[in-house]
Amino acid sequence: MKSRFFDKLIERVDRVGSNEVQNFLNRLAEESDFFKNVFDALQEGIIVADKSGLIHYINNGAGKLFGLNPETVTGEYIAENIQGLDWNNLISGKGSTVSKDLEVFYPENRYLNFYIKPINTTPKDEELAYVMLIRDITESRKGEEEKLESERLSALTMLAAGVAHEIGNPLNSMNIHLQLLERKLKKAVPDLYEAELRDLIDTSADEVKRLDHIIDQFLKAIRPSQPQLEPTDVNELVKESMRFLEPEIKDRGISLTLELRSALPPLQLDSDQIKQAFYNVVKNASQATSPGGSITVRSDLSDEHVFIIFTDTGEGISASEMSDVFQPYFTTKKSGTGLGLLIIRRIIREHGGDIKISSEEGKGTSVTISLPRFHRNVRLLPEPKNTNK
Repeated sequence: MKSRFFDKLIERVDRVGSNEVQNFLNRLAEESDFFKNVFDALQEGIIVADKSGLIHYINNGAGKLFGLNPETVTGEYIAENIQGLDWNNLISGKGSTVSKDLEVFYPENRYLNFYIKPINTTPKDEELAYVMLIRDITESRKGEEEKLESERLSALTMLAAGVAHEIGNPLNSMNIHLQLLERKLKKAVPDLYEAELRDLIDTSADEVKRLDHIIDQFLKAIRPSQPQLEPTDVNELVKESMRFLEPEIKDRGISLTLELRSALPPLQLDSDQIKQAFYNVVKNASQATSPGGSITVRSDLSDEHVFIIFTDTGEGISASEMSDVFQPYFTTKKSGTGLGLLIIRRIIREHGGDIKISSEEGKGTSVTISLPRFHRNVRLLPEPKNTNK
């Protein structure tokens, strides 16, 4: 890129004295340092490049966003230093202003907005340079996702009332009548009942129970419940939850290992809800793990959190499915409801914690639950009061 200032200076150099030239250069250096300090103070990233993507300037903000050293990448091409960034696609080759949102994975997984403005570097508009302003919009994207999730849960809540009324009550009636029918058949035709009808009645009763379980899971997933908090030993909750599942896990030929850090501080928890969350996580792990595989439950702590990490050697989750694991009704199991992880996340969040999942298809899955060491007040919004008198 050429500088109009230098062009004019060269044209006039034979008409000015050496002192004047020196003053010009000093002033230019001072202004350059001043603007460099201003741009480096910005959190936003700034990159100036030509049409080919050759970097002429990059500030500290852009260096942090992409894990680059501004001093060493100046004079190099964008494509060589920012993997996966298609410079030609970004500038579109039209010389117009461009604004795009992109997801980057190095040095951190972030969502960035690129605002690219072409500027003319010669009086006759013969050469274009591009100023690229990069903003980190990760938090705003997360906020949008949480808002969408809240809207989905609100819609589910409205649907739940209809489901509970329209399906729950008839199911109870069906269950009662099946029991009455079973008693009468036992008395009226005991031989036929034992030979042919018993299996039919049992199958019908099991299907009614399954539907009732699906409705119950659905309601638990969307119904806010105030945790009854009390000082709790989280390691003991892990042990209690595993005792329920240990016989089933061993019968499937899967090894279960507990690696619990000693002397964990007591946490303010609702023990029943947290045990339900732990139970569901390990239940999912056991169903995804083949005989001969293993499940490991580990506890650890940091200055602010206690971590419970569940790791299995199961079938794992594909990259395309990872973004859907917390979506209602999403499941990889034939008989799953797709509500288990939704229930777990709701329980953990109501305790001020968080849940993260990492997985590799064919190698296994790791679920990390983090719970705050210090009590955080969680306020559940009350039901709207009826103001009609």
